[in-house]
Amino acid sequence: MVKLPCVMQAGGFDSSDEDSAEEDPRPLSLSWLSLPPVYSGEILGLCSLPGCRFKDIRRNLQKDIEELKNHGTQDIFVLCTRGELFKYRVPSLIDTYQQHGICVHHHPIPDGNTPDIARCCKILEELRSCLENNRKTIIHCYGGLGRSCLIAACLLLQLSDMLAPQEAIDTLRHLRGSGAIQTIKQYNYLHDFRENLSAHLATRDTALRSVLR
Repeated sequence: MVKLPCVMQAGGFDSSDEDSAEEDPRPLSLSWLSLPPVYSGEILGLCSLPGCRFKDIRRNLQKDIEELKNHGTQDIFVLCTRGELFKYRVPSLIDTYQQHGICVHHHPIPDGNTPDIARCCKILEELRSCLENNRKTIIHCYGGLGRSCLIAACLLLQLSDMLAPQEAIDTLRHLRGSGAIQTIKQYNYLHDFRENLSAHLATRDTALRSVLR
């Protein structure tokens, strides 16, 4: 994963103008995840893919990014693969975020899939760093239901030892709809998350001690 720098450059948006009359006029919908008592206010949001133009979806990338900026977005976690960005006709989305001063954290996870525990830890470390620095942050994949909700649920489980996996899933489904956490693999991943996280951290600590000897 490469954290792309925050840079403001001159440049336009990558959006197709054909069928503009059919564009969805509604603003990009952002769902704000409540994270008290660790973090307060609307600081972590989830959404679907900005600017997506696929099948019956016709979003305007410029308007969607303006909406993100209006909400004060400073960091954005993109979980789509490069192939998906081409498929959904936003191939230069990451560059466009950069041009508009948004820090991009690109962690591609195949649709319907899950990250290995080491990558998940890396994502969560970056995510928590953003939140601890009070940076308004957005997570999105394609629909903002599967991979995005998976990472958000992992964050909830990491922040509270008292929260059960099913409670984290229910929280995301209440926030984003019944389609959140879409696959059996994602569902099982959350139920096994704490056990796998503990094993990963133990292995990492052992390796670190070996290096320091």
